[in-house]
Amino acid sequence: MTDPSAAGEPRGRPLIERLGLAVIAIVIAAMFGGVALAAVSGGELFLGIMAGVGALMTVWAAGATLLRG
Repeated sequence: MTDPSAAGEPRGRPLIERLGLAVIAIVIAAMFGGVALAAVSGGELFLGIMAGVGALMTVWAAGATLLRG
């Protein structure tokens, strides 16, 4: 009979996978930032703020992916 407590512990992602996911998130955050700048310069303040928040949230997700493991 197997020990159920040993099978329930998840393993973390490899470092290369975490780095790849973080790089993808940074690219997407840069695109959100570009939309934010274009929207604010075009007079669409609400769209610019929302895109800026999206950029910040994506950067946060990239950091969480790297640190969580």
